[in-house]
Amino acid sequence: MWEELPLVIFTIAAQMSVGSFVVLGVINVVNWNKPQRTLEKVTMPALYAIGPLLVFGLAASTLHLGSPLKAANALLHLQTSWLSREILLGMLFAGAGALFAVLQWFRFGSHRLRQALAVVTAVLGLALVYAISQVYSLRTVPAWATWATPVRFYITTFLLGGVAVAAALVVASYIRRRRGGEPDPAARALIRHTVQGIAFGAILALGLKFIGEPAYLAYLGTEGSPQALATLELLGGQYSLLSAAENILIFAGVIALGFLLFRMAGDRALGRLMSVTTVAAFVLVLGGEFVGRLLFYATMVRLGI
Repeated sequence: MWEELPLVIFTIAAQMSVGSFVVLGVINVVNWNKPQRTLEKVTMPALYAIGPLLVFGLAASTLHLGSPLKAANALLHLQTSWLSREILLGMLFAGAGALFAVLQWFRFGSHRLRQALAVVTAVLGLALVYAISQVYSLRTVPAWATWATPVRFYITTFLLGGVAVAAALVVASYIRRRRGGEPDPAARALIRHTVQGIAFGAILALGLKFIGEPAYLAYLGTEGSPQALATLELLGGQYSLLSAAENILIFAGVIALGFLLFRMAGDRALGRLMSVTTVAAFVLVLGGEFVGRLLFYATMVRLGI
């Protein structure tokens, strides 16, 4: 299980960075009529965390290759290899995201140009998640070669990306206020409404996850191959406690966000309670997704040797 740790870190970091970027884009689209200064004040702190996160994940993935130089060799088979496409899309997403962050920081180019680049970056990121899912949709691993693999990866992308953005927004706001920053009612209201929206979206994602999980387990039981049945037995036996821990952690994190839906009122919403609860929700969801990705690799049963 632990020998796949570099890939666990890479896939989680890549999906979280893509989800964060897309969620930030949705925030900007939904609030298009808000003053640009307010939007940037709220979203920029989260934006600058995305690039380093993906670079960290890409660096971790090279450890699995044995040598970073092997990543260049993997790019030689773009026409036939999803691994090659994954590496290329990862570099393109990281590069486009970094360029967008630089343009935003220095206000280079027109606003429309930066918006167009943001759309291209988001598309590259979503394509990266799909490529990652296809790397693992192997016919030699019946438990992976299903609809559940891309669905699982996209749920992780939006769920983890959403809670990461929520945590970044409230922490940045809390730090500004602790440093004596001037109160900005418009920014505070935007953060409050954004976290409410993310909490609602996280509850929907949790529902999809808990609907899809029984369906996936039922599929493993009826797929017919010994390998799928072996994966089902691992999930229900040797790794049952880890499987339960994954669901409990994610459920607890989403419930913590749901709690904020009923407690966010007035200035108190951006105080210590909101900051602690949102960060706790992020840590819980991240922990659950980390355990789930470990299980994903640990329950791999191949056809043949």
